[in-house]
Amino acid sequence: MILRHAFIPLDNIRLSHLCGSLDEHLRNIESAFDVSISRRSESFRIEGTKPAAERAVALLQTLYDRARKPISAEDFQLALVEALADAKRGGPRAALHEVGDVAEAEDPVLRTRRADLAGRTTNQHLYLSNIRTHDITFGIGPAGTGKTFLAVACAVDALERSAVQRIILTRPAVEAGERLGFLPGDLAQKVDPYLRPLYDALYDLMGFEKVAKAFEKGSIEVAPLAFMRGRTLNHAFVILDEAQNTTRE
Repeated sequence: MILRHAFIPLDNIRLSHLCGSLDEHLRNIESAFDVSISRRSESFRIEGTKPAAERAVALLQTLYDRARKPISAEDFQLALVEALADAKRGGPRAALHEVGDVAEAEDPVLRTRRADLAGRTTNQHLYLSNIRTHDITFGIGPAGTGKTFLAVACAVDALERSAVQRIILTRPAVEAGERLGFLPGDLAQKVDPYLRPLYDALYDLMGFEKVAKAFEKGSIEVAPLAFMRGRTLNHAFVILDEAQNTTRE
């Protein structure tokens, strides 16, 4: 199947950012979706199977919408990974650029010690928006797409704004098949290896000293999921990491 797509409004600088150096972005999209892409000015010709060509067009439009400044290799890779993951799930992608426009306009900005943070991709925009506007949000996606980091950033932002009084970090400790009782140290030391990604995000967003003081005050708390039953969690921002390892019990 052959699809033809023209980018409007025509902007040669954005087209340059979209295509990348020596059309590197186009070649990567061709390889990822098994399509062939050729272009003349703002007109693109995408050849491949219908689903693959449609998803390639959707990704190109999303990148074009965000190409007012150069697209970094990291931003491009995030967008590509999300598009591929969505393709595997079979989720709808035809109107992705429309969703992207809405997300870009309404994207929340998180205030942290490190800097003001905002989502870089369409799914990150939606993820942040859902966290800010819903009591419970599920984040599902490939490794490296910012699920944990953005959740921690939202928690830090809420704590800094006094929207919550404490942050509770938890996850099921089952990866190594170990029982917490056989691990050395107190509770925090037992679960520390499992919560390292959350700690890394906290240190990056708040700094070591501020995180240490928050732990001393109890405004940040860590606990294995097995110990969360019966807890009262008023005015708390709770992050459950690696929730796919939970059981019905």
